[in-house]
Amino acid sequence: MEEQGCPRCKTTKYRNPSLKLMVNICGHSLCENCVELLFVKGSGSCPDCGTALRRQNFRLQIFEDAIVEKEIDIRKRILRDFNKKEEDFLNLKEYNDYLEMIETIVYNLSNHQDVDATKRMIEQYKKENKDQIRKNQSKLSKDEEYLEALIEKEQHDATVRKIMSVEDEKREKAAKRKHKEALIDDLMFSDMPAHLIINTHRETTQHEETEAKIAAATAFSTGIKIGHQNEIIPLVKQDQGQLYRYCPNIMDWCGPEPPTMDELYTDGYLKNIRSASDAERAGGFREALACHRALQDALCGLYSFPTVPSPSKKLALGSAASHPLPMVTS
Repeated sequence: MEEQGCPRCKTTKYRNPSLKLMVNICGHSLCENCVELLFVKGSGSCPDCGTALRRQNFRLQIFEDAIVEKEIDIRKRILRDFNKKEEDFLNLKEYNDYLEMIETIVYNLSNHQDVDATKRMIEQYKKENKDQIRKNQSKLSKDEEYLEALIEKEQHDATVRKIMSVEDEKREKAAKRKHKEALIDDLMFSDMPAHLIINTHRETTQHEETEAKIAAATAFSTGIKIGHQNEIIPLVKQDQGQLYRYCPNIMDWCGPEPPTMDELYTDGYLKNIRSASDAERAGGFREALACHRALQDALCGLYSFPTVPSPSKKLALGSAASHPLPMVTS
């Protein structure tokens, strides 16, 4: 794998572990020092492709591959305008076509294919959907609302935990102070020897601490102690139909059972199969999947035989054909 570094000054992460690479809209990375030198006036051009760039648009490179950074930046800019949701479409097919159009635009801009035509498509879309774009930008999506609710709940839970921790700490300090005062009083006014008084108080303190640990260890996260489950308020069942239960799909092959995915690798099925390309693997496909589907298609229905026609149908067919139908037996 090529070592990560600045293409202008040739400084690498190996020679300078604290090297910070910056990236802009063109997708070519530069180190922080080169950005300061080349864009001292605030604007300039990329040393690799000559694209006009601005200093404030440079950001810290997160991924090692600058092409990935470029695609992420393009995708963010495109999704600011292409912000329709599934509920904005009449059916699922239209929504899938819309998503496919977005992916085509991102691919074209990331790989410099049909750039002019793609930009014209974007401008045309923005003109035709100007009101819808403005409306969607002004409201939070369902995912953002859900995330905000989760963050708010987490902050509330953290506040509650902090308050409970402070209260527990106060109770612990008060208990220690109480034991200390009791020990001093016993030492001052009791007739027992000092070492017996100290040992008695030490055993009492250890016993109370042990009971507190056992109580904490024998409780659920809800605070209900183990053995007191009957204190839990049962959930009220609502009439919303039967609960979902997964049932595996059992295929009736009418033929030999196809090999499993593991057997494809161990029994040599993939020796003459083309390896999956990088784009296919990125999409979640591999050569074993295509081979498995091909074998399923080939084996399915091999044991299926045509039905022998009834005598009445045979007579009707015999009048129209010059040869009788062959009898097929299993």
